[in-house]
Amino acid sequence: MAPSQQQTFRLYLLRHAQAGWAEPGERDFDRRLTEEGKAEAALIGKSAAEKDYRPELVISSAATRCRETTRIFLHSFGGAIEASYLEEMYNAQAETYLNLALAQDEVSSLMLVGHNPTMEAVAEVLLGRDILEASLPHGFPTAGLAVLDCASRDKAKRDSWRLIDFLTP
Repeated sequence: MAPSQQQTFRLYLLRHAQAGWAEPGERDFDRRLTEEGKAEAALIGKSAAEKDYRPELVISSAATRCRETTRIFLHSFGGAIEASYLEEMYNAQAETYLNLALAQDEVSSLMLVGHNPTMEAVAEVLLGRDILEASLPHGFPTAGLAVLDCASRDKAKRDSWRLIDFLTP
């Protein structure tokens, strides 16, 4: 009997690009990317495409700045990647993001586009504080893209995850 070939699950964590402050009367949820943020999103998308960091599925916060980041990022891949937008990712705890990631059994790669400090907290849960601090000594920057692989069937085990790359614009 031949040994079973186990497929690695790849998780991309993309923090939204730089956003402006809320205008008077505007909700934080509706904050838009700055011109610099739009450039960051385009650069990180281009870098990801050059390295063939192509997620099968994207799940993004429905907040305006995350939607814009996702749209600009996916433009680098010709727009052929499916994205869904969830309001529950806005102001969510790491557990929400982790549950979304761990529930995706039908794909081998997933991108979550969201907010800090949640992105940093998710990376810490999966990698451990020491690895996170060594890899990101100044925290998870805007438009930062963490590339993590899990080779275990049990995606919930911390020691199953490896930080493969971290891209910044």
